[in-house]
Amino acid sequence: MSSPCPSGRCGILVVDDDEVLASTLAKLLRQHYAIVHTALSGTEAVVVLEHETNIRLVLTDLVMPVTDGLGVLEYARQHHPEVSVILMTGFGTIETAVEAIKRGAEDYLTKPFDTGTVLKKVSRLMELYELKERVALLESRLHQESPFSQIVAGSAAMRAVVQRAGVAARSSAPVLIVGETGTGKEMLARAIHNASPRATRPFVPVNCAALPHDLMESELFGYRKGAFTGALADHAGLFEAAHGGTLFLDEIGELPLAAQAKLLRVLEAGELRRVGETTAARVDVRLLSATNRPIQQLQGGAFREDLFFRISTIVLDVPPLRHRRDDLYLLVKHFLRLLEERYARPVSLDRASLDRLLSYPFPGNVRELAHILESAVAVSTDSPQVILDHDLVPLLRSQPAFHDLPPQVASDCSLETLEKFAIRQALRLSNHNKSRAAELLGLSRGSLYNKLKEYGLESTGDDPNPAGAPASFKN
Repeated sequence: MSSPCPSGRCGILVVDDDEVLASTLAKLLRQHYAIVHTALSGTEAVVVLEHETNIRLVLTDLVMPVTDGLGVLEYARQHHPEVSVILMTGFGTIETAVEAIKRGAEDYLTKPFDTGTVLKKVSRLMELYELKERVALLESRLHQESPFSQIVAGSAAMRAVVQRAGVAARSSAPVLIVGETGTGKEMLARAIHNASPRATRPFVPVNCAALPHDLMESELFGYRKGAFTGALADHAGLFEAAHGGTLFLDEIGELPLAAQAKLLRVLEAGELRRVGETTAARVDVRLLSATNRPIQQLQGGAFREDLFFRISTIVLDVPPLRHRRDDLYLLVKHFLRLLEERYARPVSLDRASLDRLLSYPFPGNVRELAHILESAVAVSTDSPQVILDHDLVPLLRSQPAFHDLPPQVASDCSLETLEKFAIRQALRLSNHNKSRAAELLGLSRGSLYNKLKEYGLESTGDDPNPAGAPASFKN
């Protein structure tokens, strides 16, 4: 079953055993439509329909060996009912074409045909599909709540994030969402998309950390048939799938440098070139990105600084759950309500179990809270169910007693103290050559200057025993 395709990016499949005619017709259609596939037999057409989920129109010759046009039509009716079929036929088989329309074909073309007739019939069917898709999406949203209503934001910190996200939704600027794993970055990205003018267009989420590096470019930007071994047909990438809508790149810090360079080109020029393709195609995509790394890590090291500035026009910093305790009780109520609907029975917490959750640091954040509550509910058949303290204890991670550390050791372990020490060490080892120091630290020169300014180290001189060094590192 095919999935919805974005307006303007619905594919067309031309099927004819006459290679010259198929190529000529495909060339004509590519002047007006971005995605046009070809197949030289009915059997090949079936394979393409199975692998390319964006095809919405098939132009197929009626008379072909093995699997003819009627066979292609029958397959499309059974397995891809959303795909329209136009039959192409000579004058001697017009009666058969008319019969095919009774069996589900949308239209037919008689050979030889003129370009005006072809484009008129194709345009009518493609526009009709896009209109139906848009109406269906609009109708589905009539009864929906505000896009941000599912985001629990009782704390001042989270309310500020949601308010800023609402402003971001009204623009087309790239947004970078920063936060620990499990804080709800994808949910926030979906809300931004659903509150934006692109809400009726696709939202395409991509986990960059889950894509193999050797397939990253072909998955993101697509490839042409024959570009590499296994490329049996043209393949639209995820950027093209998001045309007109929003592409969400989760864990964008995992992108390899080659993909970063190509992504920068797409963002700057608004066009992409598939792997194996010589010409570029226009693409209209709003980019939302997310990372669980500290934002400083994206500004240096293996992530391009020019790309960082391009993706971070608006930055949303989602606080971890341990920093938004005011939201914990609201989140518990929210998840219990969802669990009551899912398991069809009343569920509640006693006071001791609630206190247990309030004192827990939640290293896995909101996702971990949802998992803990569902785990407690899933193993019970009580109705009504009251989650008790002893139900939660096995589900919580044991925590090291950080409060037993001596104050001096704890302060020496702060990230700021260690970064200052590392910068001073690099400057001393490089004889205060800032380019060399940046190289030793794995930073760009610009990032090092930002760090020097941030920590007030611009005038750092030769100091054999810097005051900011942690006690455990001093000689």
